[in-house]
Amino acid sequence: ALCEHGARIAGRNDRLTTKFARLFDLAREAAHINRYQDPANSHTTETHVRRAIDRTRERAGNPSKRFRQSIAEGTIRIETKGRRVGQVNGMAVMSAGPLTFGFPARITASVGPGMGGVVDIERESSLSGRIHTKGFHILGGLLRHLFQTNHPLAFNASLAFEQSYGGVDGDSASGAETCCLLSALTGIPLRQDLAMTGAIDQFGNIQPIGGTSEKIEGFYAACVDAGLTGTQGVIVPSANVRNLVLRPEVARACAEGQFHIYAVDHVTEALEIFTDMPAGERQLDGSYGEGTLLGLAMDRLHEYWFKSRGVPYVAEREVSEEREKRSTAARPQEEFGAGLDGEE
Repeated sequence: ALCEHGARIAGRNDRLTTKFARLFDLAREAAHINRYQDPANSHTTETHVRRAIDRTRERAGNPSKRFRQSIAEGTIRIETKGRRVGQVNGMAVMSAGPLTFGFPARITASVGPGMGGVVDIERESSLSGRIHTKGFHILGGLLRHLFQTNHPLAFNASLAFEQSYGGVDGDSASGAETCCLLSALTGIPLRQDLAMTGAIDQFGNIQPIGGTSEKIEGFYAACVDAGLTGTQGVIVPSANVRNLVLRPEVARACAEGQFHIYAVDHVTEALEIFTDMPAGERQLDGSYGEGTLLGLAMDRLHEYWFKSRGVPYVAEREVSEEREKRSTAARPQEEFGAGLDGEE
């Protein structure tokens, strides 16, 4: 148990911390618990070490307790069941003394036609840090990469961390923000029994972040308070699997199938888990095909382009068909004309 806690402090399940003072403090407290509970027993066991860890968390855990209580009372709104359009559960961390606690954060998005692009409400309110702002701009680059249309991306959108009144920093929510934005754009609801953490690059790859174990435990605690359903879980970067050192009760719930951890490499994988529908693969003509999430998003962007200019909407496929008809009608005439030129 002591080595396991050392791996947790190090943030890697294949390494141990060199912060020996923290381990010595824990060992001394475990020995004190042993002497107090069983004076005749001179051996400190795993049970005593785990109790010492729990007591350390209890002493520094008041902020986490208040947050969980606020969720249970409905003061802070976090949903762990059902589906919602334009809403997703992100994950964040807070520090309390030497310990770090994770907690869920509700992210929402709103989308409509226009030419304003995506607005980060946290940034506009001067509540976001530089890394969060960078992640937000990367999100814009990803949208341009995914949707290479023959017209500008014409939409107005806003993203916000709801009930967040302090500073927001870090790019670990950019993956969840992308899923939330595409849900609002397409009208496809996202599972609320899932939470996501992970940064993105401009090609949609999910990149590793910090505090993975604490974030998972924070959302697990919220699910326990609301009642486990057996379908709840988290989506994390595949590169962070080696960082997982979970508390025994969380690891047990995962082993028993009461809680799930999904490791992904690309944002499209997360979208498919959130929506239970195929994200779609880009075709040679830049489309994603019918019945796919990204294909639906492409159609909606095409619709917004017409609406933003105040002209009647024509579906993209109708435009393509009309172009094909014109091309076919013009081809024989060009060939006939070339023949006449040759005869002359």
